[in-house]
Amino acid sequence: PDWTQDSQNQRMEALAANGFNAFAVYPADASGANGLYEELTAAGANIINFGTSTAQPTTASFAVATDVKAAAMRATEELIAAMGGKGNIINVLEVLEDPNTALRKQGIEEVVAQYPDVTIVQEVAGMTSVETAVQKVGDALSANIDKVDGIIATGYTPSVAIAQVLGEYKAQDGARTIHAVGIDTDAIVMQAIKDGVMDGTIVQNPYGHGYLSLLLLQYLSEGYTPKADAYFVDAGFAYANQENLETYNNDILAVTEQIKAELLDKYLEK
Repeated sequence: PDWTQDSQNQRMEALAANGFNAFAVYPADASGANGLYEELTAAGANIINFGTSTAQPTTASFAVATDVKAAAMRATEELIAAMGGKGNIINVLEVLEDPNTALRKQGIEEVVAQYPDVTIVQEVAGMTSVETAVQKVGDALSANIDKVDGIIATGYTPSVAIAQVLGEYKAQDGARTIHAVGIDTDAIVMQAIKDGVMDGTIVQNPYGHGYLSLLLLQYLSEGYTPKADAYFVDAGFAYANQENLETYNNDILAVTEQIKAELLDKYLEK
């Protein structure tokens, strides 16, 4: 009902009391979830993080997730290339409390630092809903309309907001060319790419997050154990633009199949 560790604790503890002993979890709190995990693993449960990782050390056996910093860096490189290697960027983050957001912010700033003619002119965060994001993105665009050349979003909600705000700006014959790269594949974002409103989006692998997490839990239940230093399973990502709108999904499914084929050799031992 809410995004708090207390709620997650209550529900997972109730499941464990009913005999569940294998959990794939998106942790509500990167640090706070570890106390819950320690309690459940001490009772014999196996736990796998998906979508993000808890703070380490952790008793979770694996984290199956996007390398979010690498994905944000790729998005930034694509945006800067579309801008011709120079210009001003608005960096639209999601919620700073999310551990992934901090990594994405770091990745963006590291890439921008490599380009002397590129500047982040404003950072916007706190995107708790699409409505909030539309308002904040619209305000940031208006405040920088005489100098902004690109907008980047590394969260789902702000990506949808950018698609809407830029779509309205360009429909009103906005004079300035503004490039944009987002993340995830909401229909609004994909239509914006098709229409030329946005340049592209990072495609995560949510199918792989779910499928590979459960497959790892199955292997653990069969007596396999994690190899030393084989904690993070990079579920991969792809970049979608107008050129591969019809095929990007095949690319990401192929990544899942490749990781699946490697699990027993690379991540587990009997």
